[in-house]
Amino acid sequence: MVIDRVENWGHYPLGSAWRRAFEFLHTLTPESPDMKYPIDGENIFAIVMSYDTCAPETSVFESHQKYIDIQTVLRGGERFECAFKDDLVIDIPYQSSKDITLYKRTRQGQTCIDVFPGTFVMLYPHDAHIASLMINEKSEYIKKVVIKIKTELVV
Repeated sequence: MVIDRVENWGHYPLGSAWRRAFEFLHTLTPESPDMKYPIDGENIFAIVMSYDTCAPETSVFESHQKYIDIQTVLRGGERFECAFKDDLVIDIPYQSSKDITLYKRTRQGQTCIDVFPGTFVMLYPHDAHIASLMINEKSEYIKKVVIKIKTELVV
């Protein structure tokens, strides 16, 4: 897992896919439409979405195998809980068509991160996470982007 400011993306020598993801990220604004954006076909793409943040009790951990996530918010703020997937109990086994494994939420995550515009979190396949959580027990309507990069493209 990487947590940093968007402006610091260049400090990570993670290859051209990483660079392309952040170049695209810099084109987005809070007014960007909610939709899927192709960056390099199914190798790199982004999904812009808007929703209300929710309570942790209603959420479950997830992880991915095919893609690394770069997540940030364009408007508002949301909390992430993160844990190592090996420390969790699988609830729904890996579904290749959705690139997702779901885990039982038996305890709070090992790490909590509040993400606001200008910050990002990058999640590897071993990082289970819950996004879309409310901050300070108050739901908020947010706009965010998730950039998906095939794992083998991040060196």
